[in-house]
Amino acid sequence: MAIRETGGRNAARGTRGGRRPTLEEVAARAGVGRGTVSRVVNGSPRVSERTRAAVEAAVAELGYVPNRAARALAANRTDAIALVVPEVENRFFAEPYFSDILRGVNSALDDTEMQLLLTIVGNDRDRARLAHYLAGHRVDGVLVVSLRADDPLPDLLAELGIPAVISGRRSAAEPLPWVDADNVSGARQAVAHLAARGRRRIATITGGLDIYGAQCRLAGYRDGLAEAGLVADEALIAPADFTEEGGRRAMETLLGVTPAPDAVFVASDVMAVGARQVLREHGLRVPEDLAMVGFDDTSIARQMDPPLTSVRQPIEEMGRLMAVTLLSELARASLPVGVPRPPQPQLLLPTELVARTSS
Repeated sequence: MAIRETGGRNAARGTRGGRRPTLEEVAARAGVGRGTVSRVVNGSPRVSERTRAAVEAAVAELGYVPNRAARALAANRTDAIALVVPEVENRFFAEPYFSDILRGVNSALDDTEMQLLLTIVGNDRDRARLAHYLAGHRVDGVLVVSLRADDPLPDLLAELGIPAVISGRRSAAEPLPWVDADNVSGARQAVAHLAARGRRRIATITGGLDIYGAQCRLAGYRDGLAEAGLVADEALIAPADFTEEGGRRAMETLLGVTPAPDAVFVASDVMAVGARQVLREHGLRVPEDLAMVGFDDTSIARQMDPPLTSVRQPIEEMGRLMAVTLLSELARASLPVGVPRPPQPQLLLPTELVARTSS
């Protein structure tokens, strides 16, 4: 389990003579009591504007930084959240999707005091270590990306009472707060685009079908064929695993189908890279011999030769909204008993086809 501290505005400011100024020194400089300084630092409204200004001036002059650890302990908080990615490190670093999610999460936390811990869980040992870490309540909440249907992590979080928001639902009935892209609509758009260009043998390379998002993209592919009046041929559905090598293997399988496909919807840009390599090795041209559409619209799509038509999902915005939603969930969890709770948010964001030369 790799844990990396990646965000939050928590760096200590300057101190005088290498020593951190104390709360008492701020109080003396401002001419108020220690308790008054504490109320100002913690944002209490029970302070006059004149007093607040005096304390804030003393804080700025002395370079005082509140003791966050003590403050969090008193409030039964850690001021930290974890971004958990249940993937092997190779896939995490190979796919721009994850870095875009991370960028969005980090942007939402920039103006908060929250630390962001990036946790990559690639095997059972990592999962056990993460469970032990979370059981110690070392984070206030958790963001989870790329869940598989049988992943026990959400149930563990519920058991521990740790607020969580996920991207990549386990099913249509996902009970946890989630932020996701409309995978069904995106795949439907991809097939409609290919059919509108006269393609009739439209194949697909799926992601791992233990991931709900991959199931949704396959469902959208089937819907798109039906809407275009095309008969679904099961031989043109090649399962893969969202990796470049998986895209290669699936494309090799599709090239053995008779009659051959004249187009392929690939359920991720990364898999499209592998598929494109196989087509080049077989002397097949894109789009003349076989048109291609990917999914994600990451930087990979623009860099391919020819540039890849792809379904854009707002990945960075998804990460940002995950973090915003989790912050709202933390506030929701701290409401006094008896105060009505708002419903748990579940956000489905639109997708958009971006046409380029590959189709």
